[in-house]
Amino acid sequence: MRQFTTVAGGILRDAAGERPARPVHRARSWLASGYGVGNQAAALALGTQMITGTHSPGSTTTAAGLRDLVGSALRAAESHIGDGEPVDEFGFEPEFTARVLMPAARFFYQRWFRVQIRGLEHVPAEGPALVVANHSGTVPMDAVMLQAGLHDEHPAGRNLRVLGADLVYEIPLLSALARKSGAIRAAPANADALLRAGELVGVFPEGFKGIGKPFADRYQLRRFGRGGFAATAIRANVPLIPCAIIGAEEIYPMLGNAKKLADLLRLPYFPITPLFPWLGPVGMVPLPSRWIIEFCPPVRTNGYRPGDETDPAAVADLSGRVRGTIQRKLDDLLAERGPAFG
Repeated sequence: MRQFTTVAGGILRDAAGERPARPVHRARSWLASGYGVGNQAAALALGTQMITGTHSPGSTTTAAGLRDLVGSALRAAESHIGDGEPVDEFGFEPEFTARVLMPAARFFYQRWFRVQIRGLEHVPAEGPALVVANHSGTVPMDAVMLQAGLHDEHPAGRNLRVLGADLVYEIPLLSALARKSGAIRAAPANADALLRAGELVGVFPEGFKGIGKPFADRYQLRRFGRGGFAATAIRANVPLIPCAIIGAEEIYPMLGNAKKLADLLRLPYFPITPLFPWLGPVGMVPLPSRWIIEFCPPVRTNGYRPGDETDPAAVADLSGRVRGTIQRKLDDLLAERGPAFG
């Protein structure tokens, strides 16, 4: 387990070292920092000690060798993902998504989580709209399942352009895959550009507070930020489509947060689950919970006047209505589904 912890962190460090990260308005994580190999190894060894209470002098050397090996494989994998023909300035490659990414997502969607998707009639066959969903699960697989469901089961086979956190774009391989799948860095200007182009855009207003919440608080929505998604919808005059997702909370039940280690690595959280990090790589396999994704009727924004997107009261009211709709639907779906497994 000690080797897994140090190696996993080393992989992310090596990946982040490939290209400089864009400036962000928060403290940069160690993924994009300029720490040297020695400092990273020391930090990761300390992190291991924090979790296990033990330390092996030889673990750093072993981890360094494995880190170099896996880091090389990671760089090689990135160089072979191909340079297709992006359809916009954000790097979206529909053909690559359909040929490479969707088959992997489809396995989890159809066989592992057995996702049921409902309310597709509320998602327009064409034109812009903003899908607003709850966020959970420690690792954001809910975004991938949402993309897979719309791609495979919507009559128009729509591609969901997900607004992603800055951290995604600080890790080169992950960043490249995210861009090719249609995800973009979350920013008002980016959302505006996609909506003007007639795209279906997905947003998760809870952010890291949603995916990193304790298992005891599952399916209880966190604050929806400052309502930026509502302001975007008003400004673009597009409908908001509330979306409730259940099943993701159980894939990695977060029983604790190694806060000292998270702070050391400058990550939002470092999850402790029943299986991770105790079982090493096996602990990273998501539990096969039963999922339901349901789209609710659209919330129209055509009744707002120009400039209402800067009115805090109007934005808060719209954001609150969408949040309330999602919370009520989550409660209903939980009662309907019953146990997460079986």
